[in-house]
Amino acid sequence: MIAHVTSGRRAKRLVAILDLVSERGSISLAELSGTLGISAATARRDLTDLADQRLVVRTHGGVSALERGREIPVALRDTRFQEAKRAIAKAMVQRLPAERHVIALSGGTTTASVARALADHRDIAVVTNSLTIANLLSGYAGVRVVMTGGFLRPQSLELVGALAESTFNSVNVGTAILGADGISASSGVTTHDETEARTNRAMVAKAQRTVVVADGSKIGAVALAQMAEIQQVAMLITDSTADPTELDRLRAAGVEVVVVDGGTQTA
Repeated sequence: MIAHVTSGRRAKRLVAILDLVSERGSISLAELSGTLGISAATARRDLTDLADQRLVVRTHGGVSALERGREIPVALRDTRFQEAKRAIAKAMVQRLPAERHVIALSGGTTTASVARALADHRDIAVVTNSLTIANLLSGYAGVRVVMTGGFLRPQSLELVGALAESTFNSVNVGTAILGADGISASSGVTTHDETEARTNRAMVAKAQRTVVVADGSKIGAVALAQMAEIQQVAMLITDSTADPTELDRLRAAGVEVVVVDGGTQTA
């Protein structure tokens, strides 16, 4: 699989190709070479790899998009908006209680950044259904990890279904930290997969408060399945690229909005 063997530079290029295909519906080999400034041979190799991963459909002289809303694999998504995600994660960890606390972390690249930011935290328990996050936290002395059961979704490396939901139903969580494919005042917090959404709804239901961490591209976006109603969200932490009009709508709906920009924060 590409996601396991690709360099950081190439992963970013593959994500850029997927973004272009999503935006235009289709793209030719010549257009791709010119837009990204790469050789025809490199473009052809990238398109072949993406088609092999069933992320695009090969056409004569180029590729076309699959169904709208197709998920980008988690290892490729992790290359996007890295600086913003680190700033969001720092702001999130600063808002956790200093004393003993239980948090739940959903899967996702921004929540993975939160997990990395917990390295120096002491006496915290993390309940998660994400293999990526459990692996990140396994070496942190001050963090105890509770892993759910469930069926593995290879796209997100998350465990979902009745076993995962049962774990969340059996624990008491102080703060649920939720990543998202979209958040809006009208549609709440959403993701691409219904089974994943149902698992995350169980997480939110047992939490004393829910915080959504999402880069600016997710603000105002709406995906297939709802994970939380907007009334269940206490706080949103995002970055300064977020749509300010949608942020105002979220504030009006009762969500505390924190905007980070290069390490600075505004409410």
